[in-house]
Amino acid sequence: MTYCVGLCLKDGLVFLSDTRTNAGVDQIGTFRKMTLFQKDNDRFFTLMSAGNLAITQAVKEILLQGQLLNGINLWTAENTHDAAVVVGDAIKQVYDRDHEALEKAGIDFNCNLIFGGQVKNERPRLFNIYSAGNFIEATPETCYFQIGESKYGKPILDRVLSFTTPLNLATKCALISMDSTLNSNISVGLPLDLLVYERDSLKASKLVTLDESNPYFQMIHQLWGERLRSAFNSIDEPNWTGANKDKSISAPAKKMGAVPVNHPPAKTKAGKSKAKSKIVKATKVAKAIKTAKPIKKAVVKAKA
Repeated sequence: MTYCVGLCLKDGLVFLSDTRTNAGVDQIGTFRKMTLFQKDNDRFFTLMSAGNLAITQAVKEILLQGQLLNGINLWTAENTHDAAVVVGDAIKQVYDRDHEALEKAGIDFNCNLIFGGQVKNERPRLFNIYSAGNFIEATPETCYFQIGESKYGKPILDRVLSFTTPLNLATKCALISMDSTLNSNISVGLPLDLLVYERDSLKASKLVTLDESNPYFQMIHQLWGERLRSAFNSIDEPNWTGANKDKSISAPAKKMGAVPVNHPPAKTKAGKSKAKSKIVKATKVAKAIKTAKPIKKAVVKAKA
């Protein structure tokens, strides 16, 4: 599995991916999920991949070779949207070639990509491209995409990130998102590839690979855990007595009543009488059995 996150912000783009792949607990590998495409002073694209490694590598190879798909490729597309169409067409080409063999082998066609960048004279753009080759684009309201093991790193993005977040702050947010995922899922692992793309630069000016020895990521890992525990411990425990109304957990809900507690049905007088008579009868029987004398066998003597 993997985890990749891409952010599309007012000042540029942030891309972060891990490098772990696994096909079972004893088949762990390290493969780069981030690929860069640059044409000086004209365009800059980044592609991150999750899913079946053979499929994503095949798609990447078509793009790297510059094959024309419907007459264009990444180097000739007029804008980033058209470039995303090229990536989608590359997925469709691999699907047409391989899907029957994959179906016979019982393997799903699994390919999920984050693609983004900038063509000169347009704004930076970010796309999430699916296995069918179709895609959606990030907006100021939804300014990030995740692929792979996304659930562990999503809360920090939702709480902190917005379209106007500065690139450095967004980079910290993405790294904390990745650290949370690394801490909770063994199928995601170091090293990490990080690219911070500054708007209109058309080059990879801030590109780094981070491993366990990276001092900034070490600091993120240590401080985030400590601060989370500190924040957790600073929150008051639930109050059940109602002494402090501002922190009382036993305050009634406004839209629903309390959960009903069910008790066994009450016995009627007739029911009690029947039960009592059964108990008396059982007691008498037991007493009779206990006090009964053993029956002596009759002995018949034969006459001489």
